[in-house]
Amino acid sequence: MIRLIRPYISFDEVEQDLRKVFDSGMFTRGENVVGFADELATYTGARHAFLATSATTALWLCLKRLAVGPGDEVIVSDFSFPATANVVEDLGARPVFADVCPDTFNMTPEALKAKITEKTRAVIFVDALGNPSGITKIAEICRENALPLIEDAACALGSSEAGQRCGNIADMTCFSFHPRKLLTTGEGGAVTINNTDWVAWFNRKLSHGGEGMRGYGLDFVDYGYNFRMSETQAVMGRAQLKKLDDIIAERNEIRDAYIQQLASAGFTVQGHGPEVVHNVQSLVFRIPEGCDRDTLITRLREVGIETTLGTYALSATTYYHKRYNDVQPVASRLQDTTLTLPCYADLDVEYVCEQLVGLVTKRK
Repeated sequence: MIRLIRPYISFDEVEQDLRKVFDSGMFTRGENVVGFADELATYTGARHAFLATSATTALWLCLKRLAVGPGDEVIVSDFSFPATANVVEDLGARPVFADVCPDTFNMTPEALKAKITEKTRAVIFVDALGNPSGITKIAEICRENALPLIEDAACALGSSEAGQRCGNIADMTCFSFHPRKLLTTGEGGAVTINNTDWVAWFNRKLSHGGEGMRGYGLDFVDYGYNFRMSETQAVMGRAQLKKLDDIIAERNEIRDAYIQQLASAGFTVQGHGPEVVHNVQSLVFRIPEGCDRDTLITRLREVGIETTLGTYALSATTYYHKRYNDVQPVASRLQDTTLTLPCYADLDVEYVCEQLVGLVTKRK
């Protein structure tokens, strides 16, 4: 099976550092966790980075920092994985879905402005499939309306717009290190911020509300959670961060090869702005008119090629449709007409394209 993605890490790369962790017996809150957080901050350009158990817990924590709760509304990009809205729902607030651009798949300024009310407490902009196109304009609108901006950059480590990397644009930015991401720690996530006044709060909340020492233990000055990353995970993250820019350059070359071979068959790649570096976390095309996307996925699997949908229209999922009945048309259309294709080194792009074009041609 030609898989969608292969992790960009091998055991040989981390064996020596993992052995040091095992020899030390320090599996949490050690030098690798500290080092990885510092390196993430440096890489993104943010002042501070905090490691977490996932992008989901990172998003949830950001909303807690803003005291989002019942009666509040949070405007959310509609084309995303459900975690983006679930964290809002879990805190008793309402996710208000903003429709997206049919080219970039990202929240549009017009959709955001139309959704702002006196109940709006924050905005979550999603870098759809790693693409941050439009976030600079969204950040400007948020500033004009005194609304905190959270960037769901789960897929976007290494991407940038107008010379600023994701992690250094919004008030708070959340990353994922899930196995489908370009940098994986198995599971895991991170938050980056520039507000130094928030540092102590994030440190406390990530570690049960404890800080400093009182007698022989921590002084628990607040309530908090165990959202900490382990030392072994941090070892994996540090190894991949060193080569992330090379990985992104390679994936953009693969993207160009696909575009060249699929354009004539009517496939249109996800677009991005002129000042955007897209890490190509997921390589997503809109399928030709008249094609059935789910049938394509099934037929490609039969010839040994793993593919999947682009992502979800949150407003059209069963739960949110029943609860709010506010389906956004562009996102809903994209959910049914986008296809994620394999993308990694040594992939036989020509074979994948031949099979895909053949299926489309046969349909005609």
